Amino acid sequence: MNLLRALTTVSGMTLLSRITGLVRESLKAVVFGAGSDVDAFEAAFRLPNILRRMFAEGAFSQAFVPILAEYQRQRGAEATRDLVGKVATVLAVALLVVTVLGVLAAPWLVYLLAAGFERTPGKVELTTELVRIVFPYILFVSLVSLAGGVLNVHRRFAVPAFTPVMLNLSIIAATLWLAPHVDPPVVALAWGVAAGGVAQLLLQLRPLARLGMLPRPSFGWRDPGVRRVLVAMGPAVLGVSAAQISVLLNTQWAAWLGDGRIAWITYADRLMEFPAGLLGVALGTVLLPVLARHHSDNDPARYSDLLDWGLRLALLLALPAAVALWLLAVPLVSTLYQYGRFTAGDVFQVRLALIGYAVGLAALILVKILAPGFYARQNLKTPVKVAVVTVLVTQALALTLMWPLGHAGLTLATSLGAFVNAGLLLALLLRRGHYRPRPGWVAFASRVVVALGVLAAVLVWSAGPAAAWLQASLWGRVGHLAGVVAAGAGAYFATLWLLGFRLADFSRRDADAPPDGPGGGDA
Repeated sequence: MNLLRALTTVSGMTLLSRITGLVRESLKAVVFGAGSDVDAFEAAFRLPNILRRMFAEGAFSQAFVPILAEYQRQRGAEATRDLVGKVATVLAVALLVVTVLGVLAAPWLVYLLAAGFERTPGKVELTTELVRIVFPYILFVSLVSLAGGVLNVHRRFAVPAFTPVMLNLSIIAATLWLAPHVDPPVVALAWGVAAGGVAQLLLQLRPLARLGMLPRPSFGWRDPGVRRVLVAMGPAVLGVSAAQISVLLNTQWAAWLGDGRIAWITYADRLMEFPAGLLGVALGTVLLPVLARHHSDNDPARYSDLLDWGLRLALLLALPAAVALWLLAVPLVSTLYQYGRFTAGDVFQVRLALIGYAVGLAALILVKILAPGFYARQNLKTPVKVAVVTVLVTQALALTLMWPLGHAGLTLATSLGAFVNAGLLLALLLRRGHYRPRPGWVAFASRVVVALGVLAAVLVWSAGPAAAWLQASLWGRVGHLAGVVAAGAGAYFATLWLLGFRLADFSRRDADAPPDGPGGGDA
């Protein structure tokens, strides 16, 4: 398997997802602006998103994918199919219970999410209604995550990477056609989320059936494989919970800072998630099953080399993305959002939040590569400990920075916490000998720094003053931004080429070699 080609496939599908996501956010900005109703929706949607990251894309995937890869590698298709069916049944039953409890407890959950909403009349009641509509999303998207894990282990990366597009299209459709017919209109966004969860699950069924891996209901929670997944999920839930508690606390702090803060942070977050998903999520998706296979094969050299490849590729692409987010904050925000009810004042507020995120973008992406270095070894305890330390540092920084910097202090705290997270994970991988850097890092870093300097100069020169972006027409902004991005990308990659980088240097094949011996868990 050519890993660069697999990464390109995942990144291409993720790019489509992010583009439709930006269209979704742009339409939302035009129709709903950045006011109190959008705060209510974002807070309501944040809870199932937190649970999704905890139980679906987070703890569940971290525990399930390495064990599934081991089954597929060592036990064959029938045992793998049996494990998938039993895990799917247990997961569906558990999450159905969680969904019912979440809908019933919606009024109390609002205070957990954003107690500051009670200062605005009607905001708590609206958020409660939205929570009840969006909460079932966690059930569907968790089953989507299971299906995606099965497909990724079988090297079917495209469909899981494309699946989020269905959510974006559902929300876009709800914004355009449902919002004019409901009161308040923002309720349409919640129904778009609910429909998107169903659409994502339906999209996964045919690929699973073609693999012969469509789950057959079987409540075998005592099965050894299921119990291994559940036991592994314990520390994983703790680790992911720590990170999501930090998100929850930031939502509380933003709510206390006043109306609009949650919306500004969310709009900035969507822009930050564009490169983070395109690079970090895509690399993590490709690396985790392959790293798990190398661990199962007891092949530490290929394991370490794969991590080195992922880190270099991530830095090569993440650092210019961070520079671009910083220097092009106003062009990006004004081009995507400044229409309808979204004002020039909102542009500068989102810009502040985006710059805070840009500081730590590379670290946020590196975590997506370093953490699988532990997950693939079925070692989830170490990332948990690192996550707890990261949350404590992040929240201490958030409480310190939010008063002088406002909502931008919260995003900056997230970035600084990401540096702590990535630094600790890297140090532990090095200390335990799981990762041994290949030669040439100093020369690599030096050439990248030179290329970044050229990129920054081209972006500043070609973007021009912020005021021009605020006054330009839609197509004037789009054309100018496309030219700026093309000039910057061309300058960056041309500089790298002149300094000796070649695409072939990053092409990597990962042969499906037979296992040399057993590969157990890593304590």
